[in-house]
Amino acid sequence: MKLTGAALSLALAFASPALAEAFLLSSPIDCDLASDCYIQQYVDSDPSPRASDFTCSTLSYDGHKGTDFALASRSEIARNIRVLASAAGRVKGVRDGMADVSYSKETADEVAGRECGNGVVIDHGDGWETQYCHLKQGSVVVKPGQKIWRGQEIGFVGQSGKAAFPHVHLSVRKDGKVIDPFDPDGVTNCAAVGDSTLWKVRPDYRPGGLIGAGFAPEIPEFDDIKAGSAAVQTLPANAPALVIWGYLFGSQPGDTLKLSITGPQGVVIADDVTLTKAQAQSFRAIGKKRRGKRWPTGRYNGEVTLTRGLKTVDHKTINIDVR
Repeated sequence: MKLTGAALSLALAFASPALAEAFLLSSPIDCDLASDCYIQQYVDSDPSPRASDFTCSTLSYDGHKGTDFALASRSEIARNIRVLASAAGRVKGVRDGMADVSYSKETADEVAGRECGNGVVIDHGDGWETQYCHLKQGSVVVKPGQKIWRGQEIGFVGQSGKAAFPHVHLSVRKDGKVIDPFDPDGVTNCAAVGDSTLWKVRPDYRPGGLIGAGFAPEIPEFDDIKAGSAAVQTLPANAPALVIWGYLFGSQPGDTLKLSITGPQGVVIADDVTLTKAQAQSFRAIGKKRRGKRWPTGRYNGEVTLTRGLKTVDHKTINIDVR
């Protein structure tokens, strides 16, 4: 489907004007950012070929012009998580009809010039605009010229356009120039909390963490983890192995992922995995092969903990029944 209204282009120059006192934003995604979803990437605050977020950490990539509010897996798209207008205004442009597919070299030509995927641009007056990208196919419910209130539903989170994972990309612009809502003054101070913000209620900054964790009868494929199909709810007593995995975002060199499984007869396996590089998304797994004819039946508990130095970054507890 062709673009309606203004072009939904992401090819914009980075700039850092001063904070506007009257223009404030609410979250563009209807979910709990502490548990159900998370912010994967922020505006790139480094004008060099390197990239950094507003805290001088690595949750960005070169030239990234928005904030990515992400779902935990592709299966979450089916839950129809609402995308909400972050501020009142008037719809300037929309696009819908693009499929929700993982971006790859094979799909690059199909989305060329339409990298935003299904999206909406809202004009807030006084030179302010917000843009919402990668919405679910067929979900956009607003039209050009329509007046919008803060928090109004405009569509659902999807994975259309140039999107490697399901999320809504929020771009904020003033007079056509990109603004980081976490650092609108453009004075990066390498601190997670500062006075400069465009948020009515500023989302907490998470410096990385666990997207998910689960059990499996073998080391899963990464694509199955990202699809949301890797974790099993029960295992047969004759399963070939017991495996626990953790799905991460924003890992740093030297981070440690602690994984363990405890069963009815005590510890099955426990190990610490040291991460060697910064990665936007990754996973690690440990497991133990079945040595006898059957695993002891009952409840098995799993622990996955991400640590950075002496600090616990994130922790998840999971369990499974072996029958």
